[in-house]
Amino acid sequence: MPDRMRKVLHAFAALADLGEEIAETSDFEEMVRSALHVVLGALGVRRGAVAEVERETASLRFVATRGFGESLPADVSLPLKTEGLHAAAKSNGNGGGAHALSKSELARVEREIKERFEGGAVEVVSTLVVRGELVGVIVLGGKASGVEFDAEDRELVRSLGRHIGVGLNNHRLLREVERRAEENRRLYEDLKDIYKDTVRAFAAAIDCKDKYTQGHSERVGKYSEIIAREMGWSEEEVEGIAVAGYLHDIGKLVVDREIINAPYRIDAKQSSELNRHPAAGYEILRPINHPFADIPLMARYHHERPDGRGYPDGLKDEEIPIGAKIVSLADSFDAMTTDRPYRRRRSFEEVITDFRRNAGRQFSPEVVAAFCRALLKEAHGETRPRQIIRLLGKGYVEEQALPALEQLISDLDSGTHVAAGQG
Repeated sequence: MPDRMRKVLHAFAALADLGEEIAETSDFEEMVRSALHVVLGALGVRRGAVAEVERETASLRFVATRGFGESLPADVSLPLKTEGLHAAAKSNGNGGGAHALSKSELARVEREIKERFEGGAVEVVSTLVVRGELVGVIVLGGKASGVEFDAEDRELVRSLGRHIGVGLNNHRLLREVERRAEENRRLYEDLKDIYKDTVRAFAAAIDCKDKYTQGHSERVGKYSEIIAREMGWSEEEVEGIAVAGYLHDIGKLVVDREIINAPYRIDAKQSSELNRHPAAGYEILRPINHPFADIPLMARYHHERPDGRGYPDGLKDEEIPIGAKIVSLADSFDAMTTDRPYRRRRSFEEVITDFRRNAGRQFSPEVVAAFCRALLKEAHGETRPRQIIRLLGKGYVEEQALPALEQLISDLDSGTHVAAGQG
């Protein structure tokens, strides 16, 4: 077989090998090392390197090297002076498109790189260009045979280089996508934090109207979150129910402050005025595009009851969204366990008795069971931090009342609480 034909076949084989390496290797640096190995083997060269252009710094980062020893370790950066490359870096830094280098500028890049290596250690520098943009370079030492590179050799380097350039460019694009995705993720998290801070600010504003219940909305949000997590809700759903807890009383902003702050049990007329707040809260929240579903409905229905005796719509059992049932229990639990001007808070045993009596009437049994389980886990030290107990205060959860709590959970799970609580 003539040498020329052998050379052509060898070149085709090298191209096929390189295409396969680039297509199948997911590890970027491994892909570049394999590509360099193919190029060196195809040309009979012992020394070579592949570098990618770092546009932001107008420099080359050598990704794979072979045969240069300590003089050119992989991952070293080589700043370049070529004016066009700096223009590309400036264009990229300003958010502009790619700056295409002219043929003369590419030639200057090749000469500049060659000059950086002493003693003629490099014979060939081939720039890797994709869609007019410089993405990297191949650096080759002399052939092991001592024969000089001819035109066909240089064309083979360029052909192989086009494949490597596509691999470098794809990797750069992937990094750019990942960077933008990370930026978007951080932006999304920032927006979520801003939303949460705004919700907490609203909750504080709501509670400021009632001097007797400072921190009530935040505690309801926290209790709602704990219940939902105990019920196996996803983290996004847990976040949503916490927001609903924070905002459940937002309708009180339209209620007369004197009624909210009355240091006595209010009369029927005042009670009717106060009972407007769930529907008012719904109207306030409904126009807002919340990131979590059904926040306005949680505000509207948090005083509905499974027995149909709640307000404003007198819904029954399954008609009430589960989120509203959670907020309802959290709201009532905080009311029972905090002092009011006309009564002191209930003891832990009294709360357990109320739960038993009203499970299925005022409260959803499954929600009561979930809250009791979460509370029992904290009391036994099975969960950290002990959030409910911390909010209730040291000594509130009495050790001697825990068996009654355990029995209530068992009865709720088996359905026997109805007879025990209502018989």
